[in-house]
Amino acid sequence: MNSRRPDATVHFLTSTTAELHVGTDVEEVVAPDSLALRDRVVEEIRQLAASTGEPAHATLVEGSSSWPLVVHPDGTWAESLDAATADPVPAPASASAPVAPVPAVASVPPMPAVPAATPATAHAAPPAPVAAERREPAASVPLQRRDPATLPLPEPHETPAPVARRDAGKPTVQDLLESRGGASRTRATSGWQGAVRRATGGLVSPAPGRAERDRLDRQKRVQRRLDAPRTIVVLNPKGGAHKTTSTLLLAATFGTVRGGATLAWDNNETRGTLGWRAQNAPHHRTAVDLLEDIDEFWNPSGSSLAALDTYVRTQVDARFDVLASDEDAAASSTIDSAAFDRLHSLLRRYYRLMIVDTGNNMRASNWVASVAAADQLVIVSTVREDTAASAAWLLDGLREKGFGDKIDDAVTVLTAPSSRPDRRLEDRLTRHFEQVTSAVVNAPFDPSLVDGGPIDFDALAPETRDAWLTVAATVADRL
Repeated sequence: MNSRRPDATVHFLTSTTAELHVGTDVEEVVAPDSLALRDRVVEEIRQLAASTGEPAHATLVEGSSSWPLVVHPDGTWAESLDAATADPVPAPASASAPVAPVPAVASVPPMPAVPAATPATAHAAPPAPVAAERREPAASVPLQRRDPATLPLPEPHETPAPVARRDAGKPTVQDLLESRGGASRTRATSGWQGAVRRATGGLVSPAPGRAERDRLDRQKRVQRRLDAPRTIVVLNPKGGAHKTTSTLLLAATFGTVRGGATLAWDNNETRGTLGWRAQNAPHHRTAVDLLEDIDEFWNPSGSSLAALDTYVRTQVDARFDVLASDEDAAASSTIDSAAFDRLHSLLRRYYRLMIVDTGNNMRASNWVASVAAADQLVIVSTVREDTAASAAWLLDGLREKGFGDKIDDAVTVLTAPSSRPDRRLEDRLTRHFEQVTSAVVNAPFDPSLVDGGPIDFDALAPETRDAWLTVAATVADRL
């Protein structure tokens, strides 16, 4: 059984900034607007719950007001509020003149909407005869969010009776949140506008320039809410096409801009290099080890994100995890389609985004299974004739296999193989893939990626980061 983490406290500083306190740890949570901030706070608390497999308790604080929140590992939340206390009821004048009972109604401030759940309705308690001079306060009632599919349907023509609320007209938590008004004015952080704001200590604060507004827009697209886990599969059957590099850069962009619950997964049937290109981890377990122990995760006592940490390799600075493929040179086992499906079914319970690196054998059953499970395909190629021809051949084959709709929605990424790529070839490849996929994004050459070792995300050039933000935003638009 996992030990429970300390309760969390969230302080809302502005409409776009909050601080999450857990024990002695303090983490800043920033979002482009108040709605996005709410979602990121709930997600941070959900990750605390997922790490222990138990509900995470939090106190939300804004100014002098506070309210409790409990978030479960699956993202549903619950409030625990005391029901309203009824006023004293006078004793009856005589035994023959009974006093009509007064039902107790719980006061339920509505929480911000969470898409995968529906708030439960508080019903008045059934009337009971009053035999004493004073009625006791109603007990504390935990209100759980429930899936609408589990709620009983009313009988035909049945009209639910209205519930009289003693607290009608009183402000709720939602009223408090909405009283903050609209999102605060965005402050410039780059360009001459940012320089002026810093130089004047904020006394002069120009609006962000066009380039920064464009970057903020792409960040907001990456941060868009998902209504279910999503699987992104990176493809090209030729080696050296930058599949592994693209998988890590895409995962790092989603992890740093969108925030946790992102996995980069090496789905090679035998050995891949994703684990080698990732940052070091204190263990060398792989997908094969997870598959051998997968039954333990269906046991509630062993089902937690913390237990999964011994199989994945956390990329702390980039806020995503890596699941490596088999690294044992003497091993004879392989990952087939059934193994992929079992792993995929498990990992969907813990990750919002899974970015899958694939091998070079498009006839392997696990390769085909990953394409079938994909919500979004990303076709990668360097600006070279051979890797581009391999990508084009792949698309033709997938159409013949019945994946035409996924190809139509796919995103193509063309990466420069050197600091001076062939621009005419790049233009020709761009025109071709624009006609067979939904979008093409070009990524520049970056010398920090050439040596083939672990990727240092802090060493990436600004142009590289910006290009992969565009790739992530383009992919997120289609999720």
